[in-house]
Amino acid sequence: MSNDYLFKSTRFQIEPGEDNETNPRRYGRQLAHWLKSEFEKKGYPVEDVIAEDWGWCVMCQREPFLLWVGCGNQDDSLTTSESDPPPKSSDVIWQCFTFVEVPFFKRVFKKINTDQSLAKLDSVLSQILKSENSIQFIEQA
Repeated sequence: MSNDYLFKSTRFQIEPGEDNETNPRRYGRQLAHWLKSEFEKKGYPVEDVIAEDWGWCVMCQREPFLLWVGCGNQDDSLTTSESDPPPKSSDVIWQCFTFVEVPFFKRVFKKINTDQSLAKLDSVLSQILKSENSIQFIEQA
């Protein structure tokens, strides 16, 4: 079971121009690199941090399926415009989630069980986030 983690933290700053690698007003590069480092400290393998249009991907595994952590900020497009300056880090609601993708051709020829891998990744992510004192979780409605 994958969870969606929403939180505030002043630990992660928005870097100037970082949304040039994603879509406008999509941030989280520092969060993604911090997560990569924290996973590695726990002995959990991480391949790379990748910019996506929606935010940042911490790629943990590519075979036999893709296993990754998505991270970034919650969308604020209803209250801002692309030309507005980035929000203060204290105002950002950060979001992390675990995800698994099985390529189509692998699903067709063989049933691949991803449950344990996804549960382990989610457990480690939860431990990392809960152990960081600067993170204040936000309850989801």
